[in-house]
Amino acid sequence: MIAYWVHNLDPFAVQFGGGFGIRWYGVAYVAAFAAAFFLYRNLAQRGFSVIPPDKVGDFITGCAVFGVLIGGRLGYILFYDFGAFARDPLIFFRVWEGGMSAHGGILGVAVYTLWYAWRHRVNWPGLGDNLVIGAALGIFFGRLANFVNGELYGRPTEVAWAMKFPNELYEAPVETQHKVLAAAEEMFPAPVGLPEVLASVPGSAEVTLLIGPFLTPRHPSQIYEALLEGLLLFVLLWILRIKVRIPNGVITGLFFVGYALTRSLAESFRFPDAGYVGLLTKGQFLSVFVLLVGVGFLLAAGWRPVYPKAWTERR
Repeated sequence: MIAYWVHNLDPFAVQFGGGFGIRWYGVAYVAAFAAAFFLYRNLAQRGFSVIPPDKVGDFITGCAVFGVLIGGRLGYILFYDFGAFARDPLIFFRVWEGGMSAHGGILGVAVYTLWYAWRHRVNWPGLGDNLVIGAALGIFFGRLANFVNGELYGRPTEVAWAMKFPNELYEAPVETQHKVLAAAEEMFPAPVGLPEVLASVPGSAEVTLLIGPFLTPRHPSQIYEALLEGLLLFVLLWILRIKVRIPNGVITGLFFVGYALTRSLAESFRFPDAGYVGLLTKGQFLSVFVLLVGVGFLLAAGWRPVYPKAWTERR
């Protein structure tokens, strides 16, 4: 039998004690915003932008706050946890408890960029083309953070690279949870609950070995999503942006289409934590609308093509 690795990575990059510190999830967001800024400014300096380089900082900040953070949080509440929000609306502000939606973040950025384009009288598709390239890289960082956190894990499998994720125990039968707590009694000086046991996994080889037999080998679907939705999409969009003469809006459309397809593919390996809508997982269902938006951008780009300055000046 294969000795599958039990996930025991620490979610804190730096911890100051008492559950307080800098989490890798936060580092991923900072890295995503920084990457978006430098990529966008580089493309603006090369003539692939409808806004000048000195406006990029303010634009990316607005996208980060009003698009990604607010949109991502609102999307999670509406798409995945509306019942809890209805019972306690203040849950929206408790972002430290987790809960962000990639689909919500994409929608939030789309709405913000539409407003920005109207406010500053610039081409909306041209405004988004550079942004989605950085967004793909941001998704890559975010999925890696999901992996470090041991969340959004995959379906059971017996492939050689499968892993065991301790957070699975939160969804395990009550009998299994009681067995884990009973086995852990000798390792803790006082009675503890499942959260305390799982929180000690990153720093304790003994606890890691203890819970291993109660866990199921699963696909590391976070890695699949990081490579498909993030890195692969970023490389393809970057090459098209700087190597191929295409009108404004095509890159944005390809991002939406590419994200919908790669997300749907990755969902076939990911544990359906949010349930199903018919035969589709919630992620696949929402991706249908993202796909339609992408097709709309592609059709609009071909209807009245407008090209970036970098290409028009070369003619």
